[in-house]
Amino acid sequence: MAAGGDGTINEVVNGIAGSGATLGLMPMGTMNVFANELGLPANDLGRCWEIIRGEQTRLIDLPMANQKHFVQLAGVGLDAQVVKETSLTFKRNFGPLSYLISAAQIAGRRPPRLSIESEDAMTKEGSFVLVGNGRLYGGPFPFFKHAVIDDGLLDVLVFKNLGYIELIKYLQNVIFTSDITTREVEYFQTRRLCVSSAEDVPVELDGELVGSCPVEFRMLSRRLRVLAPV
Repeated sequence: MAAGGDGTINEVVNGIAGSGATLGLMPMGTMNVFANELGLPANDLGRCWEIIRGEQTRLIDLPMANQKHFVQLAGVGLDAQVVKETSLTFKRNFGPLSYLISAAQIAGRRPPRLSIESEDAMTKEGSFVLVGNGRLYGGPFPFFKHAVIDDGLLDVLVFKNLGYIELIKYLQNVIFTSDITTREVEYFQTRRLCVSSAEDVPVELDGELVGSCPVEFRMLSRRLRVLAPV
């Protein structure tokens, strides 16, 4: 049982990975993206408890970044920098708005240059990389249009060499269209991805800072059993 947000779930999953244990969720965090992906009602903990007691399970993929597991999403660059600069007190006081405030504060900085290595990628360099297991990122937003949480594939968005203000503009295209239409963003699916940089670029997993580049992503297909709605 994990009672908390995506960061709490991440810690629990890294503790039970490989054990055969089944994960139950009580979504009580700032964003609850993974719970939303599974169809759990974050605003109805009573119903979530009923789902746990119902013992209906689903087997989903379990991605890795270097030696650490994550369940929903990972970021290299902008969003990891936002996580790094958003304090716990700030999150408690402002909730999801705290991330937007931090993003606005770093928008004028020069973004890093990231090297992208994957046999499925056309782009070799970018400013910002997002990696998804499911469709959702940042709450209810379907960033990863073709993602399926048990298809054995990582879904990757590479924002090409853009300034942060330009990058935020292109996020609108990612969020509000049925498919990615801009040439400044590449979307692909893969089983393996490496991201590196000559700079010190932070990495986040499920909304928690875990270190810096280089990072290798890979997928463990259908390795995590979760209690979820039918």
